[in-house]
Amino acid sequence: MSTTNTGRGRRRAPNGRGNNRNPNPPAPTPNPAPGAGTPVPLPSRRKGLARLVGPRHERHVLTTAQLPALGLPVGDDGVVIGIDAERNPAVLGLFRPEPLDVAFVGGAYVVQIIALRAAAIGARVAIESGRPQLWSAMAQAAGGAQPCVTVHQVGRLGPQGPTAGSPVLVIRDCGARPPRNRLAPAAWQTTLTLLPFLDPAQARQRIGVGAGLVGIQRVSPIEAQAASSVLSLPGEDEAALPTLADELTLWSTRKSRKYVLLAPTQAEVGLLGPPRRMD
Repeated sequence: MSTTNTGRGRRRAPNGRGNNRNPNPPAPTPNPAPGAGTPVPLPSRRKGLARLVGPRHERHVLTTAQLPALGLPVGDDGVVIGIDAERNPAVLGLFRPEPLDVAFVGGAYVVQIIALRAAAIGARVAIESGRPQLWSAMAQAAGGAQPCVTVHQVGRLGPQGPTAGSPVLVIRDCGARPPRNRLAPAAWQTTLTLLPFLDPAQARQRIGVGAGLVGIQRVSPIEAQAASSVLSLPGEDEAALPTLADELTLWSTRKSRKYVLLAPTQAEVGLLGPPRRMD
């Protein structure tokens, strides 16, 4: 017989217990399989992401005969030095498995930008200069706590030990008539010689013999004539060299030439100032 709860007006269940239900009832236990002595436990959930099985696809396999037809869209690699006439990034492939000599006729500003960006891609930069005060601030900013950019007196630069994983850019800032380079050529080592101006009497020696890449900023008409003679530049380039803006450089190899507009970043301008031809 049931009784009435005068406080709440609820009836008790016939078994005499209240009808307060457990808000978290236990999970039902599956029925044991026929003939089994104990129930089969449910699989436990692992913490974190569950192990998911994705869709099954056929593997992409090429035969040996098909490998030559495989092409990958890999662009140029190196140091971005600005933009070309088509507004595309201009890239200098400075580090190669063979030695490379670069001659640059112009101011130190462009070379400092190249040094900063070479250090940014993991190269070591060693500067041989008779004016270390010009390079010290840049070297400290580029290296931070790591000595990736070092400055040395003229004639005091020792072997750098370049490797494929640690290429080296050697910058020689030793005037218009630099002394002989004491470093032996080495793979993955590029030597960039900075010439503040081009001596017509030594033009072939400075930018012709052994130089695989030549960069020229604004020069005098006499220097432009000497450079055009050595590099076999057309008449329009010879006429344009004395009128180039501070941001513009002509880069030339034995097979091609290209005008590049330097585009320094805000951080580079904050460290080095605006682009300029003269130091």
